[in-house]
Amino acid sequence: MSGTSENAAGTGTEQKGAEAEAEASRAAGSGPGPAADRRTRVTVLVALAANLVIAVAKAVGGLIAHSPALLSEAAHSVADSLNEIFLLAALRRSRRPADRRHPFGYGKERFFWSLLAAVGIFVMGGCFSFFQGVEALRNGAHETFSGYVVGLVVLGVALLAEGTSLLRALLQVREQGGAAGLRDPALRTVVAEDGTAVLGVTLAIVGMALHMVTGQVVWEASASLAIGALLVYVAYRLGRDARDQLIGEAADPELAGRIRSLLRAQPEIDSVEGLLTMKLGLDSVLVAARVDLVPGMDSERVEEVAVRIKRSVAHTVPEADQIFLDVTDRPAAEAEQSPAAEARQSPAATGERGGA
Repeated sequence: MSGTSENAAGTGTEQKGAEAEAEASRAAGSGPGPAADRRTRVTVLVALAANLVIAVAKAVGGLIAHSPALLSEAAHSVADSLNEIFLLAALRRSRRPADRRHPFGYGKERFFWSLLAAVGIFVMGGCFSFFQGVEALRNGAHETFSGYVVGLVVLGVALLAEGTSLLRALLQVREQGGAAGLRDPALRTVVAEDGTAVLGVTLAIVGMALHMVTGQVVWEASASLAIGALLVYVAYRLGRDARDQLIGEAADPELAGRIRSLLRAQPEIDSVEGLLTMKLGLDSVLVAARVDLVPGMDSERVEEVAVRIKRSVAHTVPEADQIFLDVTDRPAAEAEQSPAAEARQSPAATGERGGA
């Protein structure tokens, strides 16, 4: 272990600054929590109600008009309705308290149900849209003028409803801090679904209008294929994000940097040899730190210091609700190393138990 002169300088200023920043963040209400969940639940319910009504209207209109683009949009709305049910389950189940079988809580339920929603978009929406487009190219479509009128009216109403739902979701994103609000996978999925729905309905209107004007079904079939491609892309992006979070994604670099700075500011810590973080839920982060304490501490003093440091981190970074400290006496020359090396030598990887 090395000396304390560098750590001691400026300790009070750095720690007070970090705590003041955390207090300002909490006061602004930008962080997720039960209140944000209630707003997200209302947003999801608005989207669900809109999609259920629109799905029925599109399906009836598509059967009357024999429109592949309209039937593709009906499948899209059915997929979105099922996904909203998944998201409601995510909001309810992810807030359950920790228990013996799940000591770190159920926060990752949110990511799991979001993954199912992405699969639903891909299978029910994207694949059916591709099927409708290919069938229209192979067999053609026989639409009457009245069918065109019915289809365009249904799509126009759908555009208004989907636009209203999207506006509601975007307003909530703005209330929750813009890009920071999109950290919630449920809200992010609703925004992606509604945005895709508005674009998909627009494509269907254009395809049907061109079919009506030119008499060429290729326009409507192309619109159906374009809707399918759009849904597959959105499903891929949502699924990729959910996968990263399910397998153990690190906390945001800014948050990890705040934790590292706070640890370095502690007078009893000579150096931070390694810091690992993992998201356990929307507002829950696991923190595992390997620290080198100043020399001359007995075991009781080490325990007191570890408890105080953990409380300081938890107070400054409320998301860090699982904090583990591992005391090491490795030379300071080994402090700088890659994240992979830190992971191999972390308390979880070595099975060691440190001062906390």
